[in-house]
Amino acid sequence: MTAAVFGHDGPWTEEEYLSLGKTSQRVELFDGSLHVTPAPTPRHQNISGELRAVLRQPARSACLRVLEAVNVRLKPGRVTIPDLVVTGEIDFDEVYVEAHDVRLVCEIISPGNAATDKVLKMHYYAAAGIEWYLLVEQQNGNLHLYRRHGRHYLEHAVAKIGETLDLTEPVRVSIRPEDLVP
Repeated sequence: MTAAVFGHDGPWTEEEYLSLGKTSQRVELFDGSLHVTPAPTPRHQNISGELRAVLRQPARSACLRVLEAVNVRLKPGRVTIPDLVVTGEIDFDEVYVEAHDVRLVCEIISPGNAATDKVLKMHYYAAAGIEWYLLVEQQNGNLHLYRRHGRHYLEHAVAKIGETLDLTEPVRVSIRPEDLVP
C-alpha cells in the first residue's frame, strides 16, 4: 500500500520519512514501516484541545510545555505523533522532539486504532523511557494513567465520568473526564 500511496519500495529511512512533509493523514515511522491513519475526528480534536487547555497553566508553572500532534523520535527509525506531550525545554524549530525530553505522552484512543495505542505505542513509549502515559477513551472520556516500571507501564490511576484524575507528576493538576468530552 505505501508504494502505491507514496511511490516507495522497501523499508523507509528516517530521512525519507521526514521528506514526506505534511500529509492529510497521520504518518508515523515504526522501524522502517509507515503507519498511516486518517485525520482525527472532531470529537478527538475537541478532547485534545480541552486536555491541552487543562494542562497548559500547570505545565507552565512547572517550566514545562504542552504540545499537540508533534513528531516524537523514540529512537532512530521510530517516530510517532502522539496526541499530546508534556515536555521540558526543547528547540521549537526542530522537526521532532526527542523522547528523553518528553515527561508525559497522551493518546486519545480512536475506535479503529485502539490496539496501536494500547499495545504497540505503549510498548514503544515505555522502551523509550517516557515516564508517564495517559490514555483517554474517546467515547466516554475515561482516563487511564500509567507509570513506567522498567521497560513497561503499570496502571497508576483511572478516572471515569464523575471522578477526578489527580496528577502530581510531571505537573500538578486535576482532570475531570466530563470536562473533556463533548
